[in-house]
Amino acid sequence: MIIREKYLNRMIAAKDTEFIKVITGVRRSGKSTLMLMFKDYLLDNGINEENIIHINFESAIYDDIKNYKDLYKFVKEKIKKDKMYLLLDEVQNVESWEKAINSFKVDFNIDIYLTGSNAYLLSSELSTLLSGRYIEIKMYPLSFKEYLVFNNYDNNNLEEKFNEYLKYGGLPAITLIKDNDALVLSYLNDIYNTIVKKDIIDRNNIKDTALLENIIKYLSNNIGSSASASKISDYLNSNKIVEKSNHQTIDNYLNMLEKSFIMYKADRTDIKSKALLKTLGKYYISDPGIRNIILGFRNINEGHLLENIVYLELLRREYRVNIGKTNDYEVDFVAENPNEIKYFQVSKSIKDDKVRNRELRSLENIEDNYEKIILTMDKTINKDYNGIKVINIIDWLLSDEEK
Repeated sequence: MIIREKYLNRMIAAKDTEFIKVITGVRRSGKSTLMLMFKDYLLDNGINEENIIHINFESAIYDDIKNYKDLYKFVKEKIKKDKMYLLLDEVQNVESWEKAINSFKVDFNIDIYLTGSNAYLLSSELSTLLSGRYIEIKMYPLSFKEYLVFNNYDNNNLEEKFNEYLKYGGLPAITLIKDNDALVLSYLNDIYNTIVKKDIIDRNNIKDTALLENIIKYLSNNIGSSASASKISDYLNSNKIVEKSNHQTIDNYLNMLEKSFIMYKADRTDIKSKALLKTLGKYYISDPGIRNIILGFRNINEGHLLENIVYLELLRREYRVNIGKTNDYEVDFVAENPNEIKYFQVSKSIKDDKVRNRELRSLENIEDNYEKIILTMDKTINKDYNGIKVINIIDWLLSDEEK
């Protein structure tokens, strides 16, 4: 296993605190492997194996654990007098699991770690029962920097390797099979179908699966474009893709897509007033490989997909990311953390004067003095326009800026 140090270090930093550690992220992004890495860390640092209880609920071994009572009984029988470490993978498969977790905290000296492939893990009674006494560790597919490491790539021909990353995506297992397109297609199809069926359709008892599929295709084809339930409904109805679509149903489906981590929504904010706007937000997909399996492997180097890559990287770097509005101009990303604000424009190329002036204008219109950056695939010579930095996207992705 290749260690994903950033995530492992977050778990280590939270070890033995009173908080329950909850690792969330899209399916097959590496959560279960992270649990194994953390278990190895515990063993390497003097924790006896009998003091570690590790259960992966996707394994048939644990099919008999149906509900919280079964879970409580199973764990209780393994509890020793010393400090225990409880690692539960995909715990949402156990009915009312949160009741058992709450009891463990009350009854035993135990440090608890959970993984889950949908946000219902945190929108359930867990939040109420534990009054916020948990830490969420958000896990994403491989960054481009990690993709190079997992493939044992050097820094030669980086643009070719970046195009490969845009094509196959960053789900860790892809790096083992990317030389076989048939396997890649099968693997990505299986993941996509599992997310849609298990995490969305089955969980929410969806009847209109055709509508759901069409919403996913619409969002995948309009990455980085403003979207809303009414806009999607108008498109589907006017093109007679569905017989009739309801705004509220579409809104519900959009919420389900976010909770499954297949899609992320970036809200729009007024840069001057800092107020969130109720107008159109934008949706980004969790992994380019999943996007390509939905639409087909075409136009993989288009501007909107580059925008998607930048959005995910900003999330990995622990920024809160919104779309910016200033007067009549839009800024692709307003990235904030407790220490700073950065503004980003993303454009495949700014060699054309009109494109460059358009991208600069949006940033020049911002009145504050926070850092302003244009990210482009150009191998640019002029890297500064009146204080606005121009950075090659690949160089930025490989930079050491980590939070």
